[in-house]
Amino acid sequence: MGRPLLHLPSFASRAALFLGLCTVLLMPEFVACRTRHYTFNIRNHTITRLCHTKSIISVNGKFPGPPLVAREGDRVIVKVVNHVSSNITIHWHGVRQLTSGWADGPAYVTQCPIQTGQTYAYNFTIVGQRGTLLWHAHISWLRSTVHGPIIILPKRNESYPFAKPYKEVPIILGEWFNVDPEAVINQALQTGAGPNVSDAFTINGFPGPLYNCSSNDTFKLRVKAGKTYLLRLINAALNDELFFSIANHTLTIVEVDATYTKPFQATTLIISPGQTTNVLLTTKPYYPNATFLIAASPYFTGAGTVDNTTAAAILEYHRPLTSTDPDHTSNTTTTATSSSSQNLTLYRPSLPPFNATKFPNVTQLVAYLTTSLRSLNSNKFPANVPKTVDKKFFFTVGLGTSPCPRNTTCQGPNGQKFAASVNNVSFVLPSVALLQAYFTGKSAGVYTTDFPANPVRTFNYTGTPPNNTVVTNGTRLVVLPFNASVEVVMQDTSIVSAESHPLHLHGFNFFVVGQGFGNFDPNKDPIKFNLVDPVERNTAGVPSGGWLAIRFFADNPGVWFMHCHLDIHTSWGLRMAWIVLDGPQPNQKLPPPPSDLPKC
Repeated sequence: MGRPLLHLPSFASRAALFLGLCTVLLMPEFVACRTRHYTFNIRNHTITRLCHTKSIISVNGKFPGPPLVAREGDRVIVKVVNHVSSNITIHWHGVRQLTSGWADGPAYVTQCPIQTGQTYAYNFTIVGQRGTLLWHAHISWLRSTVHGPIIILPKRNESYPFAKPYKEVPIILGEWFNVDPEAVINQALQTGAGPNVSDAFTINGFPGPLYNCSSNDTFKLRVKAGKTYLLRLINAALNDELFFSIANHTLTIVEVDATYTKPFQATTLIISPGQTTNVLLTTKPYYPNATFLIAASPYFTGAGTVDNTTAAAILEYHRPLTSTDPDHTSNTTTTATSSSSQNLTLYRPSLPPFNATKFPNVTQLVAYLTTSLRSLNSNKFPANVPKTVDKKFFFTVGLGTSPCPRNTTCQGPNGQKFAASVNNVSFVLPSVALLQAYFTGKSAGVYTTDFPANPVRTFNYTGTPPNNTVVTNGTRLVVLPFNASVEVVMQDTSIVSAESHPLHLHGFNFFVVGQGFGNFDPNKDPIKFNLVDPVERNTAGVPSGGWLAIRFFADNPGVWFMHCHLDIHTSWGLRMAWIVLDGPQPNQKLPPPPSDLPKC
């Protein structure tokens, strides 16, 4: 049984309540929340990295893009103006979008793209969330340069559940391509082969000194001794899960995906694309007479090629007894190490080997790091995990193939094209937005509601793969009653190759109640589920050769995308969508679309 429909105010009703509070005309100092306005101008601008100069698409001429800052309960309106020849959408990754599905952003799911010269105002309220999220383009591979941080501060006069940090610093991990990423994915889809990999990883847009022609493109984090810094870590890379470490320093995880966690200490972190992690960095109590490398490198579980390089930044301590404070305004200096610090000892972190297929203990380390995370589960921040389940689903997720067009040669497995699927359905995006088709009742020819709840054919999912690796294609959705409690077990398969899949669910947070290696056992594994304090996320990795179990309440009406956040897997079809029906109350129904919703 799920939660009864008559209960304390739901997230959706609280969204309406907060929106009402924000419109009350009070003196600013007494306003509990406010409306924050942003304008995102999508433009081309020229940038140079690794001695390669090219034009990129960005927001307001910045790479990474500008931060979106708000408090819990605030209403946010972002006017997006498209000045480039490419279509664009923006997704506010992890924002619950309670009854504001028109503002979620994935192209052809909740909206048609914003075309050249057009404008769209994303309008949503942040309810029950605080911490770090990210915004990014959600069409093709434009996310590579169109992304930035979402910083959600606690409500006024409310504090963190940990000591207030001395300073807060966004750290955005990304990928750099010397060529246009759109050309990379277009070539891959045309030839059927795997895509060319990136040329570098980046930290706040800079590859760092370990690459050729990159010593001056190094992010520097300047800190004082004896202080605690809150680092807001974001993985905005297209196709790589990343390890992160700071030499000779321990990090304390206090929040993931805008939900607080029990403090957990580690020297190495794993962050999948789309995930965010807030960590406390406590600096040494004295000036160490040294500098320290901040590094990010890939965690790779597939069978293809990978960018096996390492992005680096510098952690530099402020020298004592000087007249100026280099971090009095910002910790985001982007020049190379100054001459005064070049003679200091530079310590480097020891990151795990990138290729987990050759080093199985690396996958074990990742499993330890992910299963060690727990929800804070305090009186103020409870873990409302569904204890019982109304709707159960078992999804196989993984790679496959699609036939090569007649009289052509393809470069994928066995002369075919790479494909990816959920329950062997490679999801085809329609030419109109799913949400609009659903809302207007014009679904015929756009989608069907017969997505399989279980694999059509059972096999040894992590053993010897079947001979037939060809996927089916379709735009098939699942319909959920409002407020149903849902359990989804996602099983990786060894078809083509076993591989980790960071799955992102739009419109919801979910609880990771279990995970393991091998085939999921429906008789033995659920007994071990954590229904007390499981970590709450919006993006979580299905382990390579393993399974992941999540639970959530379907308390948000609309159409919601779920997909692998490795963009190549999404491009190959590892994606699906849920329809959540309206609830009985007015504030549990999807409102009509805004008047400026883009048209296809």
